[in-house]
Amino acid sequence: MSESAAPEVVLLTRPGCHLCEDARVVLQRVGQDLGVAWQERSADDEPELAARFGEEIPVLFIDGIQRDFWTIDEMRLRRLLEA
Repeated sequence: MSESAAPEVVLLTRPGCHLCEDARVVLQRVGQDLGVAWQERSADDEPELAARFGEEIPVLFIDGIQRDFWTIDEMRLRRLLEA
């Protein structure tokens, strides 16, 4: 069985967002447990994403696909990353 490439995990956030802080905590815990790196991008730096997702922030993407928004479900995230 060949190893697949590591998933690209991106959290889209906005400064001062309390839900974003909660999402970071979940991603840090799951990423550390599973050895999966993730990156954070600010909607303020990417106007087209800010316009597209507006009030849904934070938004979680795995390999470019939106997987969660507002609240990151830790069990769902673990299932998606372990697949």
